[in-house]
Amino acid sequence: MSDEHREPPPRLQHALSRLPALLLDERTLLEVLHDVAGLAAAAVPDVEEVSLTLVEDDQTGTVAFTGALAADLDERQYGDGFGPALAAGRSGTVVRIDDTAAEQRFPEFADVARRRGVTSVLALGLPMPSWVVGGLSLYRVGADEPVSAAAEQVAAQFATAAAPVLAAATREARQGRRIGHLQAAAVTRGVIDQAKGIIMGRRACDAEEAFGLLVAQSQRSNRKLRDLAADIVADAVAGRPPPHG
Repeated sequence: MSDEHREPPPRLQHALSRLPALLLDERTLLEVLHDVAGLAAAAVPDVEEVSLTLVEDDQTGTVAFTGALAADLDERQYGDGFGPALAAGRSGTVVRIDDTAAEQRFPEFADVARRRGVTSVLALGLPMPSWVVGGLSLYRVGADEPVSAAAEQVAAQFATAAAPVLAAATREARQGRRIGHLQAAAVTRGVIDQAKGIIMGRRACDAEEAFGLLVAQSQRSNRKLRDLAADIVADAVAGRPPPHG
């Protein structure tokens, strides 16, 4: 039977079958990443820990781990801005470290990994939209042999299937943040408009002059405009007189 028609191993089949359901519930992006990392760890043979990272073009990063070892090693990479996970994610390719004791491309990372008992690392770039970088890292601990070619093939199949799920979850989170920002901006505008109306009533002035007075007071008090406006509205609702009469 050719490779194209060969059935995936049972563990991989099970993991792949669970991926679509991750988008059905109202999970956060971090929860989806955590679940995908767990499925990868269950699907790929001969690896002890897995990490999964997404970094958007606005520098919003989300990372999930299956254990403390993967967390420590990946945090080291992101602190340095350099390492196999970042290299794989940025290039969309596979980066292998078959022997951390002999690694030359990422010597500092390999040294830390070796001292933590990691003998080999497999990092795969995820096929993601252009505005997000995704990487899947798999760590093998205390083994004489590196992550096998068969395990790499399973990991690649899983990564290909997981990428659309992660892209959809990231897009939804991105949209949610955008809506949140718009809602916050709308609230700010509303409070400022209310404060302008209060000043117009007190000073018998028009909206432009009221806004100028609000800005001037904000500058004198060295306070953000929205915070000052919120206090003016709160004082008016409570029936408190303005600070200067």
